Amino acid sequence: MPKNKSTLFMTTRWTLIGEAADAGNVEAKEALGTIFETYWKPLYRYVRRRGKSPEDAEDLVQGFFVKLLDRDGLKSVDRERGRFRAFLLMALKHYMVSEWQRDHRKKRGGFAPHLSLDREEAETGLSVELEDERSPDRLFDREWALALLDKVLRDMEAEDPAFSKWTPFLSLSRERLAYAEIAEKFAMSEGAARVAVHRLRKRYRKRVRNEIACSLSDASMVEDELNVLFSALAQDPV
Repeated sequence: MPKNKSTLFMTTRWTLIGEAADAGNVEAKEALGTIFETYWKPLYRYVRRRGKSPEDAEDLVQGFFVKLLDRDGLKSVDRERGRFRAFLLMALKHYMVSEWQRDHRKKRGGFAPHLSLDREEAETGLSVELEDERSPDRLFDREWALALLDKVLRDMEAEDPAFSKWTPFLSLSRERLAYAEIAEKFAMSEGAARVAVHRLRKRYRKRVRNEIACSLSDASMVEDELNVLFSALAQDPV
């Protein structure tokens, strides 16, 4: 029997927003904080592409998170908007325009110390992108997709440390997979290697789909969001 919408999306980002805003749920806010840490890099790189310095970009993203979590910023969120990805970018844009200057003067250097942001890692490769002809919004979608895939891999590795030994085979096309070498590496038959890789890819695709589903408010949007993100990944690497 298929799951109904309310069951399938019981733990979406929008559910957490609702609990954090409506009831001041501490656990929900902490969960959202963890999600923000996962996806802060696409936001940081977006701000950098809008011309902000590394220091200002870090302060801005930190301040943006604090406003959402600590100043009842979630209460004004329209949870029917659908895509958590689009919500974060829209909310950040609004923050940049209407409140950044005021908050920056008050709190420079004092934003959200509990959020661990690796600015050096986020800056890697960014210097050549500031004049990229593609819009910061389009590049944000690519950054978001990469962050999402990275989160899925880290989650799967956390659940099963042995998973990391298999991750190199996720990025290879079927034509490039050398099953004989895989079989030798893991001391199994070539047939068993084929089955193992097939199951690995199936698990990975399911987890990617679930991660995307958790960022949406409606089950009917999953396929469209998958297409958006994989289309973003198909852009030339930056």
